[in-house]
Amino acid sequence: MSKTLIRGAKIWDATGAKAFAGDMLIDGDRIQKIAKEGSLPTDGCDLIDAKGMFLMPGMTEGHGHLSFDNVTATESLITPPPEEHTLLTARVAERLLDQGFTSVWGASEAKLRLGVAVRNEIDAGNLKGPRIRAGSLEISVTGGMGDESKAHDPRPGGPSHIIDGPEEMRKAVRLACRAGCDNIKLDVSGDPFYPNTPAHSTPMTYDEVKMAVDTAHAYGRKVNAHVRSIGGAQICLKAGVDVLFHCEFSDEETLDLFEEHKERVYVAPTVSLFHTLLYEAEPYMSANIAKAMGIDRLLEASAITHNALRQRGIKHVIGGDYGFAWSPNGTNARDVGFFVQYFGYTAEEALICATANGGAMMTMGSEEKLGLLKEGYLADMVLVNGDPLSDPAVLVPADNLKLIIKGGAVHKNAI
Repeated sequence: MSKTLIRGAKIWDATGAKAFAGDMLIDGDRIQKIAKEGSLPTDGCDLIDAKGMFLMPGMTEGHGHLSFDNVTATESLITPPPEEHTLLTARVAERLLDQGFTSVWGASEAKLRLGVAVRNEIDAGNLKGPRIRAGSLEISVTGGMGDESKAHDPRPGGPSHIIDGPEEMRKAVRLACRAGCDNIKLDVSGDPFYPNTPAHSTPMTYDEVKMAVDTAHAYGRKVNAHVRSIGGAQICLKAGVDVLFHCEFSDEETLDLFEEHKERVYVAPTVSLFHTLLYEAEPYMSANIAKAMGIDRLLEASAITHNALRQRGIKHVIGGDYGFAWSPNGTNARDVGFFVQYFGYTAEEALICATANGGAMMTMGSEEKLGLLKEGYLADMVLVNGDPLSDPAVLVPADNLKLIIKGGAVHKNAI
C-alpha cells in the first residue's frame, strides 16, 4: 500500500479542537503525520487535493442490523433462505461504507452467522464493507420480545433464540461465541411492537443477564441489550452489560446508576425509529397507529432521559435501529441531526458521538486506536463537500462524500 497525502482539507479531528486547514499523510493503514497546509512533502505519495472540503473520521453505526433491509415485519427477517440472506447482508454492509460508515457495531442479525460470514469476507478482502463487530441472534425469554411462538403454532422463537433461566442462557451465549459472534444481544425489556410485553416491562431477570455477561466476557466478547424499561436498565448496568440500546424510561436512581458506570458503558438511543414512525412511515404505518402504540410517549421519554444522560457525561453513540422500510439502512447519518433536535447536543458534539465515541466503543478492551484523526490512529476517514458542523444533513447524501478511506485504503475517490 502506497503512501497517500491529503492536501488542503479542513481537518476536524473529533477531539473537540477547532478544525484547521492542513495536510495529512497516510502510510499503510495508519495516519502518519498531520501538519499545516503545504508543509508536508509530496514525494512518493498519491496526492489528493481536498482544498476547501471537510475531513473527519469515519462514522460508526452503533446499533447495526446488517441483515435487515427495508423490512416491515419480523416475517421478512426469518423467512429468507440463508444463501439469499447472506447476499443481502453483504449488500447492506457495502451500502453503509458508501455512506461514510467505516465501522459497524453489530446489534443482532436475523440468522446466527450472517454478520460473522460477511465480517470474515470483508476482513479477507473479498467483499467491500466497514469494520464489523458481528452481532448474534437476539436472545430472549419465553413471552418476551422476539418470542412469537404460540401453543397452537410453535415457531422456534421467531427472530430470537428463546431461553429460560441462567443455564439455558449460558448455553445460548456459548453457541453464539462458538459461531464467531463478537457481540451478544439480549432482549431484556419489552417493546411496543409486542403488545403482551410492553416497553416498560422487564421479562428477563438479573440472574439471566449476569450469566450472559459473565459467559460472554469469559470468551472475550461483549454484550449489548435491548432495554426500554427502568428495571431493565438497572439490571443491565448492575450486571455489567457493555452497550445499552434505547433506554427511554428512567428515574433519578437509574440516572445515578448510569453516571456510576459512565466510564465503561456506551448508550445508543434509537431516536430515528420513533421519529420516522411518527412522521415519515406512510404508507407502511400511519401516525395514528404509531401513537396508538405509544411511540409518541416513547419519543418524549427518550428526549428527557437522553438529555439527562448527556448532561451527566454518558457516552452516546449514534444508532437508530435502521433497516426498516421507513428508516432504511443507508440513511443512518440522519442520527447526527436527530441528536441535535432531540437530545440537546450541538452539531459538533453529535458528530463526536458518531466518530470518536463510536471508534472507542469498537475498540474497547483493546490497544487499538480508532475514531479520531490523530497520528498513529487507524486511517478511517471521510471527506465531505460541505460543513456538517453547520448542517449535519450534508452527511446523508452519498454524493456529498467525496473521499472514503478505511484502514488507509481508498474505497471511494470522487474528487
